[in-house]
Amino acid sequence: MRRQIPKAHRYLSRVWFRSANFISVISHHALRHQCLHPHVFPLVPERSPLVMLTRAGSLGGFGWFDLQQCCYFCSPPPLPEFSRQHYPAASGNRKYRMRREAGQTTSTQINQILRANEYSHTLSRGPASHGVLGFHSNMLPSNHPVEDRRSSATCLPGGSSVQFGVFDGHAGPACAHTVSQRLFYYIAVATLPRRTLAELEQAVEEERAIPPLLEWHKYPQDHSYPDGGAVSFHSLRNYWQERLEDEDEDDEEEDKDQVTSALVSAFRRLDNDLSVEAQVYLSMSTPRWGSLPAEAFSLSSPLRVALSGCTACVAHISNGVLHVANLGDSRAVLGVQESDGRWSAVSLTNDHNAQNQDELQRILGEHPESEQKTVVRHDRLLGVLLPFRAFGDFRFKWSAEMLSRLYETRADVLSAVSEVSRMPPPHYLTPPYLIAEPEVTRHVIRPSDKFLVLASDGLWELMHRQTVVQLVGDQLTGLQQQRPIIPGTGMTLGTLQRLLLDRKGRVLSVLEDQNASTHLLRHTLGNDGYGAVAPNRLAKMLSLPPELARRYRDDITITIIQLNEPEP
Repeated sequence: MRRQIPKAHRYLSRVWFRSANFISVISHHALRHQCLHPHVFPLVPERSPLVMLTRAGSLGGFGWFDLQQCCYFCSPPPLPEFSRQHYPAASGNRKYRMRREAGQTTSTQINQILRANEYSHTLSRGPASHGVLGFHSNMLPSNHPVEDRRSSATCLPGGSSVQFGVFDGHAGPACAHTVSQRLFYYIAVATLPRRTLAELEQAVEEERAIPPLLEWHKYPQDHSYPDGGAVSFHSLRNYWQERLEDEDEDDEEEDKDQVTSALVSAFRRLDNDLSVEAQVYLSMSTPRWGSLPAEAFSLSSPLRVALSGCTACVAHISNGVLHVANLGDSRAVLGVQESDGRWSAVSLTNDHNAQNQDELQRILGEHPESEQKTVVRHDRLLGVLLPFRAFGDFRFKWSAEMLSRLYETRADVLSAVSEVSRMPPPHYLTPPYLIAEPEVTRHVIRPSDKFLVLASDGLWELMHRQTVVQLVGDQLTGLQQQRPIIPGTGMTLGTLQRLLLDRKGRVLSVLEDQNASTHLLRHTLGNDGYGAVAPNRLAKMLSLPPELARRYRDDITITIIQLNEPEP
């Protein structure tokens, strides 16, 4: 007679056997491909060339500068689409095999979409990295074309800082596109010593080659756009000339808020220059920078930039001090690892919208009592715009006369911009209603500060900051490396099974994504409500057509900056 094994023992044996078998397979695969211990920052393609303000041998006339050499963040390449699967009549093993292959194809397509715009970069250890180990970045479009942009660069003169930025565009991508190109140059000019700026000015006057200001760490498929290079440089040069003429400024004076003042100055100056360039362009009787068709579709057209807008969240790191300059509703969240290994999320930004009562009171206090019911309607500025601070959007900043002239004379440009920008906002009585002054937070980096997450509001609308930090922290600390589970007193079989399944899920997830931003995107869209990824939900979210995807989510752009090695 066959010996009867208690049901509970049979169940426990199955659980341990499946877990051990799974781990052995994973370990064999990992050792075979040398991926048992995933690197947080894997090798990346060859570093992008340094951004040159000019190139030797290319001087002549006013050609001593060409901003087209800088890194311009363009719309990412089209994402692969899910192919339709056909299931011909079949039976038995062949039918099962065909369904299995179809499922594998879908999984491959999911990974292609999620990884289409990912980028990881490791900074060389040394003073020039300012304590930054590296970063992970990714972008998942919803709008077509995508309206988000991202930037990352090192300020080269003296290795003074590293900078990262996320830019969330609205009413089209033109403003976010331009700001992502130019803002870091303005920050460099605002923070560099005046003697360095004097050397730049002398080189320009003598038509000598200018050393690069920035080394861009750019996504391999980004392209350069030559439009507006001369105008961009002219505005930037005026900025540093004004700094040189400021006799009240003292480079030797120690001021812990000097970077804060510089960031505010750079943001405001760039926005002012965008406004001036658009007004000068508007005053021309005929376009001088190309034909009307070329102008209408150029992302660098000053009027297209003026009629669109973008928020900005920028991290400036220098000598162990982090400054975050925020404009709008993108966010920066610090991942802190406590002494007991737990993760906590520290917000370094405030949203500039109607949900922020301080911001709401600021807006209302800047306009007459008679406008209290029209300045903010339905939680939007003049009933139209969600963020209360932004670059561009000059139809909320210019005088009523200037707007009338724009809408009456430039139908060619209006036809190429977002439909929402083709009409002036209602109740436009006492402009400006919108500002481009950032709110700056200063933070001295501590050993417990492990990483910083910069992301557009598309992420924060779907996931709480604590969940974001927990997911990134688990990814970076290597919790996926398996440790033996020793059942404690009172542990039930159900509890043990859940622990094993949770460990299995973590291993699968980490083996799928080496990029922490991609890992975060996968969980954001595929979250099953219990901390794991539901493949069917993820596939459905990624397969939505563009006209429907925008109803469920916005463009999502994420940059994760690693500051210190996490504790195991």
